[in-house]
Amino acid sequence: MKTIVTANRHIHILRNEAHEVTLLSLPIVMTQLGQISNGFIDVIMVGRLGSPELAGAALGNATYFLFALIGIGILLAVGPMVSQAYGAGKHDPIGRTVRQALWLATLLSLPVLLIMWNAKLPWGLMQQDAATIEYAEGYLQASMWGFLPFMWFNALRNFVEAIARPIPVTIIIVMGILLNIAANYGLMFGNFGLPRLGLTGTGWATCIVHWFMFTCIALYVATKKPYRSFGVLRKLRTPDFGYFRELLQVGLPIGGSIGLEVTLFSATAFLVGTFGAVPIAAHQIAIQCAAITYMVPLGIGLATSVRVGQNIGAKNPAAAAISGYTGLGLSFIFMSCTALLFLIAPNFVAGIYLDINDPANLTTTLQVVSLLGIAAIFQLFDGVQATALGALRGLKDTRIPMLLGFIAYWLIGMPTGLGLGFGLDMGPEGFWWGLVVGLFAASIMFTYRFFRMTNQLRISHSPPLT
Repeated sequence: MKTIVTANRHIHILRNEAHEVTLLSLPIVMTQLGQISNGFIDVIMVGRLGSPELAGAALGNATYFLFALIGIGILLAVGPMVSQAYGAGKHDPIGRTVRQALWLATLLSLPVLLIMWNAKLPWGLMQQDAATIEYAEGYLQASMWGFLPFMWFNALRNFVEAIARPIPVTIIIVMGILLNIAANYGLMFGNFGLPRLGLTGTGWATCIVHWFMFTCIALYVATKKPYRSFGVLRKLRTPDFGYFRELLQVGLPIGGSIGLEVTLFSATAFLVGTFGAVPIAAHQIAIQCAAITYMVPLGIGLATSVRVGQNIGAKNPAAAAISGYTGLGLSFIFMSCTALLFLIAPNFVAGIYLDINDPANLTTTLQVVSLLGIAAIFQLFDGVQATALGALRGLKDTRIPMLLGFIAYWLIGMPTGLGLGFGLDMGPEGFWWGLVVGLFAASIMFTYRFFRMTNQLRISHSPPLT
């Protein structure tokens, strides 16, 4: 009887935690999908300008978001620092952390702006097409002026989400999407009495949207309860080096981890491109599908980080462990569904991007279908490793995971891809199997580390389950 009561108690705890993580995840997932939607909308609208402009947008956008993703990764340190303080009922560290994050965002942006202004030089060294460079330069030198407010927005976004109130961010993102469509329509094509700026107009639209989103979230945290009680924008002073140092200690490895994963996928795209136009086109379609579905476990990982951090702040590592495993389970279930879709209906997925009935697209369609079959397996491990990383960040554990990521991505995944792609002459499929192996290794390493760390914390604290 006692065993049945204990089992029912654990089931009740898991059900409640699944409910909490799901409620927190939904708006964060919508926010992630909203952010990727802006890029998707830009691609569709720029495509109406022509192929040269589309190539320029791809080059400029890739440069912008390479730095943006690393900066966003570093600023993710705000999440565990705020959520742990919030769970412990300490308000003063929260305001200090967010203020220092705004300072950090500013300092990170200054060298990036300099690099973006002179991006033509490295592009030339990479032997990019001259016309593509010209278009990309116009786009980037306009959009770069929105980089700083975009970093400020992400610092405040992490604060809002870390105290488990993510819906305002989702609303702001949706408004940003609508503004992006309108600004693109006006500045790209010369509508609403605005000048016709072509691709450069897309860059200015991006800049406007990022300033708009930052202004909205800044006004929100300055005027609405409970955010205004933290005095984030009322007490901006010179940097507080204690909190600044901790942000860097937690955040730099997160940015490094993201950089390692981004460069792995970029290198894979470059290697696939050596096999010709059809493989790289198929790769871009398949990887775009994977990127969209990845937003869901990424959002679950961010929500899991908040729940883990709050429970650690409340000195309840047993509950933190349950939060982490719940997030992992939810990610695995979702990615199992998308994997099934890729396996059962690859032609339907390919048809979103291609006219699969056109004989001219037959070779590309077959290649996409082949890669989607591998992506089905890829999905499972990518979702688990993304959420496990989020759970570890909730523990403020970032340096060792960065090292583990390097081992998994670059010492296991990339050599496997090279061996299969070139050594065994498997071509693009070989490189994708390399991604599968690398992500599988990462998912095992990150999950085991979370298990070990929470187990050690439970032994040392021995808190109640509730």
